[in-house]
This record gives sequence, structure tokens and C-alpha cells, in this order.
Amino acid sequence: MKKGTFGFLSADKQTKIHAVKWEPEKGELKGILQISHGMIEYVERYEGFAEYLTKQGFMVVGNDHLGHGKSVQSEEFWGYFAPKDGSDIVVEDLNHLRKIIQKEHPNTPYFMLGHSMGSFLLRKYLSKYGGGLKGAIIMGTGNQPNAAVITGKCLCRVLALFCGWNHRCKLVEKMALGGNNKRFRAEGTEGAWLTRDKEIVKAYNKEPRCTFKFTLNGYYTLFDTIHYINKPAHINAIPKELPLLLVAGEEDPVGNYGAGVKAVCVAYKRAGIQNITCKLYPADRHEILNELDKETVYKDIYKWMKAKM
Repeated sequence: MKKGTFGFLSADKQTKIHAVKWEPEKGELKGILQISHGMIEYVERYEGFAEYLTKQGFMVVGNDHLGHGKSVQSEEFWGYFAPKDGSDIVVEDLNHLRKIIQKEHPNTPYFMLGHSMGSFLLRKYLSKYGGGLKGAIIMGTGNQPNAAVITGKCLCRVLALFCGWNHRCKLVEKMALGGNNKRFRAEGTEGAWLTRDKEIVKAYNKEPRCTFKFTLNGYYTLFDTIHYINKPAHINAIPKELPLLLVAGEEDPVGNYGAGVKAVCVAYKRAGIQNITCKLYPADRHEILNELDKETVYKDIYKWMKAKM
């Protein structure tokens, strides 16, 4: 495959967004998949999946979200989005990338995939810009109750009054992420909740772009995004004809071990979105693209996209 990097100005008007494009070496371009990555990671972690799809004739594109990877003015901004409207800005960046790629390939079927935090951002994106997509893959998502996210937003605001929005707070981190590794604590590895593949976990724990701490600003933006996508009016704004694929591991704590993913499916069907496929992978944890059965996941996603074209 051919790999290229490029950049564009974020909607925050001051940060250069780092973007990556993986293309097939030769042959007709069959489709395009844009990836919205998860919290505390970066888009080039998806290169293995991109390599598989390029062999099937797909182009894969994605960017490091604001506050992640190389989309920062300096490393001290890891985990910080923007002084105001951070969630809106990240969604606008996703749309900017889509416009760039679709201008180059206006007639190619276009799909989007969001994982974890990226799935929450994608769900918001679909309520604003979902038209014209061939389909969307919502991966590793969850169904956090409004009471929890409103409490989280209020706590971030109060703490920021005393500590500033750049503060990295252990209390908020524990509230948001503290329970994820609980079921896997006996394995004695931080991050075991991510995948059964111990080599992936080991590499993750050694990578600075995956081990920084979110700021209060970062957590507030995350909670604000979830608060937005929970509102019935925003669910109803998602195009009713848009095909959706919801995928997750049955052992993923973010999706409440499958229950949260099923709840999202039910809510979307009640809103009139009927073209929904929901698949849970037994024994898989949070990062199903990095799991021991990842080749099966790769093939399932490709086959679903192929069928929607």
C-alpha cells in the first residue's frame, strides 16, 4: 500500500491537524473509509486494518484528533481540546477531512468508522453531517446515562475554577476510566481491558501517545459529546436510511459488556433507523481491531461495506 501524510488547519484556527492516507498500490479504488480514533491514542494505530482494506481496493484515511498524537502545538496539549466548544471543533475537523477526500474522489462510496471516544464523536457527526455516506461503523461504543455525564461536566467545571482547565485530575480520571480494568485485574497488567493480545497491551503501555493523562478540558469535552448524542432530538437527526454497523467485544467494559451496545441499537431503531446490524464478538475486549481474532473482524467489516455499496 501507499501511505501519505498531510495536514490542515483545525477549526480551532490555530492547530495543524495531522492526517494520514493509506491507498491501494494499484487497481480501481472501490471505496473509502475514514476513521475517527479513540481516546488517548492516535490514528496510525489503525495501520494494520488499513493495510488489509487497501488490499481489498479501499482507501483508508484518518486524522489525529485535536489534543492527540501529532495534532497538538506541543506535547503539553495532549488531552486538551479547545478553550470553548471542543466537541464541535473536533467534529468539524472530521468533516473537513471528509471534504478534502471527497473533493479528490467525488464518486467513490464513502464510509466512516469511529472507535470508543471516536464512536461518540462519529455519532454526533452523523446527526449533523450523516447525509451522503454509504454507511457508518460504530465500534466500541457505550450508553452512559445522562445523570453520570451531567455530574461529570459539573465536576469538571467546579475543579477548573480552582485548578484551571489544563489540570490533570486523578479523581475525574478514576470516575471516567477507573472501572475499566476491574474485571481483568487478576492479570496484573494495566490496560488488560483493551485486548487479550498481551503484546499489543505491552506496546500501548510503552507509547507516550497512549499513556498521557486527559485534562479537565478533555474530560469535559468527552462528557459534553456523550450528553449531546444522548438527546432524542439529536438521535432523530441521524438520516433514517443510513446503514449502521455496531460492533464491540462482549468483554468490553465501555459497552457494559454488550448491554450498552444493545441499548444504543434499541434507541436508534426506536428513532426510525432500521438498517442496523449489531454484532458482539465473544471473549473480545475493547479494541476488537487489535484482538486475537482481528482478521475475522477485518473481514466482517469489509463484507458489510461491500454489501452496502
